[in-house]
Amino acid sequence: MNARRLIPTATIAGAVTLGLVALSACSSSDAATKKSGDKLAVTASFYPMQFLAERIGGDHVSVTTLTKPGVEPHDLELNPRQVAQLGEADVILYLKGIQPAVDEAITQSGVKNTVDATSLTTLEKHGTEVGHSHEDGHADGHTAEESHPAGEEGSLDGKDPHIWLDPVKYAEVAKGVGASLEKADPDNSATYQKNTDALVKQLGGLDTAFKQGLADTTTKTFITTHAAFGYLAERYGLTQEAIAGLDPESEPSPARVKELETIAEHDKVGTVFFETLASDKTAKTIAADSGLKTDVLDPLEGITDKSKGDDYIEVMNSNLAALQKALGAK
Repeated sequence: MNARRLIPTATIAGAVTLGLVALSACSSSDAATKKSGDKLAVTASFYPMQFLAERIGGDHVSVTTLTKPGVEPHDLELNPRQVAQLGEADVILYLKGIQPAVDEAITQSGVKNTVDATSLTTLEKHGTEVGHSHEDGHADGHTAEESHPAGEEGSLDGKDPHIWLDPVKYAEVAKGVGASLEKADPDNSATYQKNTDALVKQLGGLDTAFKQGLADTTTKTFITTHAAFGYLAERYGLTQEAIAGLDPESEPSPARVKELETIAEHDKVGTVFFETLASDKTAKTIAADSGLKTDVLDPLEGITDKSKGDDYIEVMNSNLAALQKALGAK
């Protein structure tokens, strides 16, 4: 595992055809001597990391993701082949704390070029604190901090890992990923820099679209399945009210359901949002009991046939349109 090298494109193609994962890793000195046509083997933990690798790496990288389309990333368990694949990567892109199985496997992989997205921006606490009253401080448009059991995000000390749903923070992560690819493959650093700049500019345009599109709305409050949109809410002056906490599979208490019904009436909320990779049962039940509509607000943890767009940018634009409709944008 320590003697790592780059594999030519043709070799990778042949390995994939045989159903094998044969990506190998290199040091920066290996990268400096790699032959024309070789690709940097990048393993991404789940879709937000995969998107960055593909957009920034372009033709110079071969990207593999550990979380297949349609799989809820928080619940991912790695099979032996995936663990072996991790150890043979040139660069690993992941987000610490959101997938415990991945974090453990990366620690044991021995790969030097590991990039943790949480180290590239500042994490904050968001969510819905169980039992708070609605008057306890939502006037500023920010969500309350959440009290939740250790588990899926326990290693982050309760901090919200969903940084990719804020285009500004995602751009910060993109810059860090670009720098890491440049370091791992200096021969193609100019391309990585160019692609990073283009993506950061596109994310800046997305940020502007959200700012302008949500500047004047009838209400600033939205209800969603789980507390994935804290950064987005804070960035654009909205209040996220989550049915569950940061864990998409957790169930709300009867008191929380009653509280959401009160909030919906008080804040003129007309829509309850659910997502594509988790159950929509609770969201639809609450909506039906309160006479509210339902719609999709996608946390972009994976792209599937049900996604309203083919990539991060398209789905985020769909999210913006859904928020504008639900919040009564003028």
